[in-house]
Amino acid sequence: MNEMRAREVLTAAGFPGTAELLALGENAVFAAGDLVVKVGRDATGHPELYERAEREVALADWLAASGVPAVRAAERRPRLVEGHPVTLWHRLPDPVRPAEPRDLAPLLALVHALSAPAEFTLPRRELLGGVERWLSLAGDAIDPADADYLRERRDGFAAAAAGLVPHLPPGPIHGDALPRNVHVGPDGPVLVDLETFSADLREHDLVVLALSRDRYGLDPAAYDAFTSAYGWDVREWEGCAVLRGARETASCAWVSQHAPANPKALAEFRRRVASLREGDPEVRWYPF
Repeated sequence: MNEMRAREVLTAAGFPGTAELLALGENAVFAAGDLVVKVGRDATGHPELYERAEREVALADWLAASGVPAVRAAERRPRLVEGHPVTLWHRLPDPVRPAEPRDLAPLLALVHALSAPAEFTLPRRELLGGVERWLSLAGDAIDPADADYLRERRDGFAAAAAGLVPHLPPGPIHGDALPRNVHVGPDGPVLVDLETFSADLREHDLVVLALSRDRYGLDPAAYDAFTSAYGWDVREWEGCAVLRGARETASCAWVSQHAPANPKALAEFRRRVASLREGDPEVRWYPF
């Protein structure tokens, strides 16, 4: 989906095609007055995309009822517009400052205190589920030996993860627990981007920042502030290396899909694979 197609769907949904584009990725996100409109990918032949949009709206209602500060849906069900799921959200006030890891911790603590919703079922957090698709999209742009290496890692970490004994009781998680998914408004931090909410090991949410500290340049002091606010450091858990390895494998494979059209992505993919092969857990990984 590109911006032109997203704007066509936006217009068909009754919103001005001149609405401000806020983000373009898995979804196209537009600001339209007091609303934010999220246009999903074409769900024709992929009913799971509409079901995911339905679940995200239901999640917003559930979090509101549970007292968790999060984005709020403006309509209770997604629209289906020219095959695309379209969801409407109340626009948040302008941020008062960028979100920090310490802002994320209390929100995760609230989510991790919840039991699974009775009204709908949350999926498992399938970190490794997209690896084959991403490698297939990479095709001949990457070394077949690297693709095979990542497949072996995927299978190994999937098996290891199935045998983990958690430190925390499993249950609802955000699934992509990064400061970019927190909005700090005048009333404090709120969670945004609910698409990856799952029911799984709570440690999934905590490994994200541990990996950010080692691979993506997160300030160790900011990480310490996060663990202090949450009350526990997942690196103390013996299963941390398994979830970290699974996430690293997925992150590396995700980059591969961009390699055919983006030389910087190819270079970054090779950097990441090399660091995994060498067993160096602190080689810096970069956006591209």
